[in-house]
Amino acid sequence: MRLHLNHPTGKSNAKLNITGSKSETNRLLLLQALYPQLTLDNRSNADDAVAMQKALTSTDAQIDIHHAGTAMRFLTAYFSTTEERAVCLTGSKRMQERPIGLLVDALQKMGASIQYEKKTGYPPLRIQGTSLKGGNVTLPANISSQYISALILVAPKLGNGLELHLTDEITSLPYIKMTLALLERIGIPTQFKEKIIRVPHCEKIAPQTQVIESDWSSASYWFSVIALSDVGEIALTNYREDSLQGDAVLRDIYQQMGVESTIEKGTLLLKKKSEFVLPEQLEFNLIEAPDIAQTIAVTCCGLGIGVKLTGLHTLKIKETDRLLALEKELQKLGAKIQVDANSLTLKNTNHLNEGQAIDTYNDHRMAMAFAPLALRVPLTINDAGVVSKSYPSFWNDMKAAGFQLIEK
Repeated sequence: MRLHLNHPTGKSNAKLNITGSKSETNRLLLLQALYPQLTLDNRSNADDAVAMQKALTSTDAQIDIHHAGTAMRFLTAYFSTTEERAVCLTGSKRMQERPIGLLVDALQKMGASIQYEKKTGYPPLRIQGTSLKGGNVTLPANISSQYISALILVAPKLGNGLELHLTDEITSLPYIKMTLALLERIGIPTQFKEKIIRVPHCEKIAPQTQVIESDWSSASYWFSVIALSDVGEIALTNYREDSLQGDAVLRDIYQQMGVESTIEKGTLLLKKKSEFVLPEQLEFNLIEAPDIAQTIAVTCCGLGIGVKLTGLHTLKIKETDRLLALEKELQKLGAKIQVDANSLTLKNTNHLNEGQAIDTYNDHRMAMAFAPLALRVPLTINDAGVVSKSYPSFWNDMKAAGFQLIEK
């Protein structure tokens, strides 16, 4: 599906219901599989969460999680520790190009039975579940926090629990803290000190219901909409001041782009600041929130301000190489941009090329990050249906905010 987008008024007003965080949902779904006493409310309806739920309840010998990277990492650990369960865990062509060797190595050192079906270090994986004792494990922390979270999530079911020693600089620390905090919430104690994480064995938990906070990554596109609007107000439901999600840093970042945000009784209210003077240049280290890099880069491009983003090395192993994808698509619009293995630098620009077709590279965030630019110039989003991976109602919500969408 190709969508042509424009916004005739430059004014965006809407009240939107954002479903639960995909990150929290996938973690709690795995914990629910380990502890059936756990009930979940406000689960994400994203493709990744649906794939995770389906895989956890499937009895099939082969499980295909398509593009769901989080599910691939978490399920590798889950099936490795599920006794008498034999599966072949596979995914899309891109998923089979995304490395998983560090996680597999760590699990194998604990006694897991995992074999590579094709290329060593990459899915598909042949997994024979077994009872693992756990104990001491060392893992590099500078590649993907999902490897770490995968081990933490299954740790309570390991015979001796887990003592995880992290080496190198820690990437996406808030996601690790989220995983530990969710364990704490359901009644499992954890320790995280001096790059050592300890999680004890826990046989069962008390019956309970956990309400999942709405997704801050999904909120990022509405921060961008307000920043690019002439005037506007967007209300988003189910957010917390004490969020576990690293992407909540959006509030501080977008304040510097003229977006005022408040949370009252669970509603996140975004408003355009009046008479706000934009800076000429911004700089952010996103090592703890790399998933919002695309949104920020595109917003700055639309506002005509320069930005330097660092801490982006994990973007090269996402659904696509997000840095190269950003470079190519922003250049179509006339942006002057440079990327390297860890950073992105965008120079000030006062002109955007109209009518450009933005390729999305099987990446939901490319589609949604570029969509708000229609407030400044008409554009087309190729393969617009890719948003279902994390935000299935995105295009309907864009209509509610005054965007005109024409399917081509």
